[in-house]
Amino acid sequence: MIRAKLAGVRAGALALAVLLLGACSSATKDPTADWSPSKIYAEAREEAGNGAYDKAIALYDKLEGRAAGTPLAQQAQLDKAYAHYKSREAPQAIATLDRFMKLHPASTALDYALYLKGLVNFNDDLGIFSAITRQDLSERDQKAAKESFEAFKELISRFPQSRYAPDARERMSYIVNSLAEYEVHVARYYFDRGAYVAAVNRAQLAIADHQGTPAVEEAMFILVKSYEALGMTQLRDDSRRVLQANYPQSSFLRLGVKAAQSPWWKLW
Repeated sequence: MIRAKLAGVRAGALALAVLLLGACSSATKDPTADWSPSKIYAEAREEAGNGAYDKAIALYDKLEGRAAGTPLAQQAQLDKAYAHYKSREAPQAIATLDRFMKLHPASTALDYALYLKGLVNFNDDLGIFSAITRQDLSERDQKAAKESFEAFKELISRFPQSRYAPDARERMSYIVNSLAEYEVHVARYYFDRGAYVAAVNRAQLAIADHQGTPAVEEAMFILVKSYEALGMTQLRDDSRRVLQANYPQSSFLRLGVKAAQSPWWKLW
């Protein structure tokens, strides 16, 4: 009787083990194991098109391994970088693009890789490219803006006839204006807090480094007002003459500090 019970327990344990092993086997089975590279790519594109970028990225990873050394694997790298970009995973997108450019320096898609790298750092949901946000690129960390500029600059330098070049030029112009406004933003900050020497230094930096940008007009005005606050009447008058000569219709000359309340880059 006891032996029969033990045998029954053993049989039950064995059956349970078989069931568990079967469950584990089915759970770890790769559903794409029998898929062709083209099918994996098609599925990844469909997932990305539906906004499921995490699933698309996983499929692109598989495709890179299975189609290594083929044009399809190169395309998978670029599409994966774009999926990271759309997922707001900038570091992963940049790393993927840098790897692509290192492995495929002669690729016909190199201009696109540079363009996408510029887009990743551009933060194109800000500034004049958005009608919704109230935060401008000039009020954010400028490191990404500078890296974006360098990527667009390399694109235009190496591939001036690229179809991405016109948009890259527009974005470069915006970045330059934004960097100038950043300096003025800081100068304005110092001026509003009575740190007039610091305001002068920052305004002078904007004028020296960003000639020809709209922000220079306000930088000149901040110089005038800062020198006035410091009692430096000669420098104040000299700065005012330069402002009048370069911007005879300046709203700062007519409205004073009120003009600074509606910065040039705001379109709303």
